[in-house]
Amino acid sequence: MFTGLIEEVGRIERLSRRGEGAHIHIAAEKVLEGIEIGDSVAVNGACLTITDVGGGSLVADCMGETLVRTNLGGLAPGHLVNLERALAIGDRMGGHMVLGHVDAVATVLEVRQDQVSKDILLSLPVELQGLVAEKGSIAIDGISLTVTYVDGQKVGVGVIPHTARVTTLRNAAPGTQVNLEADVIARYVRSAMGGVPAGSGRAGMREGSGVDEDLLKGHGFLE
Repeated sequence: MFTGLIEEVGRIERLSRRGEGAHIHIAAEKVLEGIEIGDSVAVNGACLTITDVGGGSLVADCMGETLVRTNLGGLAPGHLVNLERALAIGDRMGGHMVLGHVDAVATVLEVRQDQVSKDILLSLPVELQGLVAEKGSIAIDGISLTVTYVDGQKVGVGVIPHTARVTTLRNAAPGTQVNLEADVIARYVRSAMGGVPAGSGRAGMREGSGVDEDLLKGHGFLE
């Protein structure tokens, strides 16, 4: 588990394809402290297992499924990535619970800079619709951010100067592909209610789920 507070921006040194998967070599400094083979590191929000460490870099295996379902498949030498070591017991939870399980890849639609923050508007993939709420949390390339706007197929976040400076969001521009992970609490709420992503071909509540709209209305959660 992770917090979404990026420890360091690493640089891709090499991505060696192995069948459908790949070995990813990443130059880093801070996240190498205390790291051991077998440990987990979030790379742009995707949880990867470290297979080798040394010479100022770490190596992680990446399955074909991960390459296809995240933006890691588009990495090349020189690309920058957000890095975070797994949460240790007793650490402060400054962000939110991030599992490192990327839900979908989204596209940056617009970036606006004001005097204080940077506002980023992204596409909201169908599988995340219904899982994102205004003032809720979302992980973008592994960064814990607060949702400032959500409407149908779009989601917006605000990025303070410090976050932009110490993460890859400093280079965000229209067309940039980013990994999204919804808040795990939202996932379980939808699962309990039997909900499914819009456009999936299924609708309504799952029969026998035990939680439906009538139950929620009866307990004052809905009007």
